[in-house]
Amino acid sequence: MSQILETLHILAADPNWKDLAAPGDPVPDYTPALPDEVNNPVKQILAWTAGLGLAGAVLGGLVGWALVAVGHNTERAQLAARGKQGIVWSLIGAGGIGVTASLVMAFYNMTGK
Repeated sequence: MSQILETLHILAADPNWKDLAAPGDPVPDYTPALPDEVNNPVKQILAWTAGLGLAGAVLGGLVGWALVAVGHNTERAQLAARGKQGIVWSLIGAGGIGVTASLVMAFYNMTGK
């Protein structure tokens, strides 16, 4: 370990040591951005995915309410209970899809464009 430290000390103290980076700021002034040929279809795919997922969650909730109605009217408690579980899972799924879609779009749009 001392050999490595000694070598680094010699290199740091050498007056003839030249920087490998160009003078000025070593980080180039560059803003990353996707080309429009890629950016627009990706945004559309993300929006459609979120929309279809939310539509599926709404459909699942409606089916759950239908199961609750049929289960209560025919006195089948298990069917009504399954409908209530379906409603809860539809709400959880819709919330997850909404939050995830919002976060993905927020991070995707952080390019400053």
